[in-house]
Amino acid sequence: MFDEPLNIFPRRTDKAEPDAPVAPRAQDVGVPTRPRRILVANGKGGCGKTTIATNLAGSLAARGRATVLLDYDPQGSSLQWLSLRQGVPPIHGVAAHRRANMGVTRTFALRLPIGTERVVLDVPAGIHGQDLLELVREVDIIIIPVMPSVIDIHAAARFIQELLITGKARARAVRMGVVANRVHERSVGFQSLQRFLATLSIPFVTKLRDSEGYVMAAEAGLSISELPKPPRRELLLWEDLVRWVEGESPLNG
Repeated sequence: MFDEPLNIFPRRTDKAEPDAPVAPRAQDVGVPTRPRRILVANGKGGCGKTTIATNLAGSLAARGRATVLLDYDPQGSSLQWLSLRQGVPPIHGVAAHRRANMGVTRTFALRLPIGTERVVLDVPAGIHGQDLLELVREVDIIIIPVMPSVIDIHAAARFIQELLITGKARARAVRMGVVANRVHERSVGFQSLQRFLATLSIPFVTKLRDSEGYVMAAEAGLSISELPKPPRRELLLWEDLVRWVEGESPLNG
């Protein structure tokens, strides 16, 4: 899927030894801090990756984070959403699925604006193997959307296994979390999904309901939290996800 290795971010550096002098913080000396990178991915299509990626980017921007949205999907749905966005905190979009122009390296084409704090990666379904490994090497957080159906549950189980075995996500200290998407809480499918989530050794972050609010937000280039009259329950569910991404304690914690 990718023409060149995804060397789009500075590599992680080793931590100083315990007895080493404490270096000044980057913000104290004017050095840009390394942006936090969040991958939204699942091996199966139709699980709401783009909906979660765009809403997460919008929610982070609304919090005042300088946010970049990298769209690796040839369909370009995230950038289409971004093109509709007006009168709200800006998000920098990058068409990461496009080939670089002649004489331009992929690294340069995917460069981030100075001051970027959060990067959300929206990738197509079916990513695996070396492509997945390259992404896992470069991100800090992986959000895995899962739909409440038997087919989606099995697909998610296989994808999580590949993340752990091929991607070595846990060995690389990448935070992973599952989001139950398009949930009807009284359905048999959601009950099956709950049993599956209880077997995982990674966090179940939140559940997102099958709400018309997402359709309204998508048509306006907004996150659901940026709607003029956002549904209160959805706001609370999204606050759980955003706080988890930001490393904050949950509201009910």
